[in-house]
Amino acid sequence: MFDIKWIRENAEAFDAGLKRRGYEASSARLIELDEARRSHITKLQEAQERRNAASKEIGKAKAAKDEDKAQALMQEVAGIKSFIQTGEEKERELTLAVEAALSVIPNLPYDDVPDGEDEADNVELRVVGEKPVLDFEPKEHFELGEAQGGMDFGTAAKMSGSRFVILKGQLARLERAIGQFMIDTHTQEHGYMEVSPPLLVNNTALYGTSQLPKFEEDLFKADSGHYLIPTAEVPLTNLVAGEILAEEDLPLRVSALTYCFRSEAGSAGRDTRGMLRQHQFGKCEMVSVTTPETSLDELERMLGCAEAVLKKLGLHYRVVTLCTGDMGFGARKTYDIEVWLPGQNMYREISSCSVCGDFQARRMNARYRIAGEKQLGHVHTLNGSGVAVGRALIAVLETYQNADGTITVPDVLRPYMNGLEVIG
Repeated sequence: MFDIKWIRENAEAFDAGLKRRGYEASSARLIELDEARRSHITKLQEAQERRNAASKEIGKAKAAKDEDKAQALMQEVAGIKSFIQTGEEKERELTLAVEAALSVIPNLPYDDVPDGEDEADNVELRVVGEKPVLDFEPKEHFELGEAQGGMDFGTAAKMSGSRFVILKGQLARLERAIGQFMIDTHTQEHGYMEVSPPLLVNNTALYGTSQLPKFEEDLFKADSGHYLIPTAEVPLTNLVAGEILAEEDLPLRVSALTYCFRSEAGSAGRDTRGMLRQHQFGKCEMVSVTTPETSLDELERMLGCAEAVLKKLGLHYRVVTLCTGDMGFGARKTYDIEVWLPGQNMYREISSCSVCGDFQARRMNARYRIAGEKQLGHVHTLNGSGVAVGRALIAVLETYQNADGTITVPDVLRPYMNGLEVIG
């Protein structure tokens, strides 16, 4: 969410940022809406001032026994009161119209974000490790899982529909081990506090992190009016909604291992085989709340924490900087980590780490007391996958597969598997 005052004072920069993201310039329209609101507020204030003045004149007229003047003034006050009553409702409508228009405007990219239209224009930042060399034709994860009887898409489809899976036996345990390994790494080594948040949230929480109103079709809504979380970013970031934090308590770093739920609207026909694009999936999420001065450094730190997970798992990956056309709605800069999948013979996204500036903080009214100063400032928020559990499972299965269809368990996961070295 943007401050309309900032847009008014920086209209040219605002429009230029929107154009970089592929959006039309909209400062003129937003300022026009706000002008109508401000003009109406001025009329209301003038009416209130006149009502107060006329009320005093009524007393003077009555004291002077000038009943005609008193009656005229009373009629004027009655008309003013009627205008104020309807005018206050109109003020609310005009304010909501400005907020609604602002709520669907995406965040502006930082200057160093590469320009582009889609993922083809993302810029490779670095490649880590070597592609695994297998002396046999590698299989995809679902071929390996189904052959072992530990991955069942058919039964899942009967009870839940497409884009669900049932994991069984050692594959179910391996998925759990991967998630536990991730949350342990972030809490024990990276300084994140573990949080177990609700998986159902209200529309205010989703508005705060900018999933609503623009992306409602991507959400699962319950009859109660709650929504299943599309990512733990929502409840974790909303921990500071409406709060005033002390600068010395920042950065605040929290992490959660949860299931996430997405309708995958618009993805018909994409990744229909296997576990790559599911309605329900596990993810270890990281969220940081910082001061504006430290948020970009925090982004680099968060990216390093996500990379550490893949390094410990011995997975080959690359890091890319997303271009302006591929970034998420609330982000100012995003790094994607793409893991190598031998079965697919390609890189696939396994983590996104983004800095949002004060975009979410303004929607949530999350502020902090600036040390040594009287005024309050809006915090900066960041979020990142540390990492997607299902895709990490896919990468482990395909990277550590053997010619006989068994899977070698990575060393770092064996303590979570009771010492098991091979699955299958």
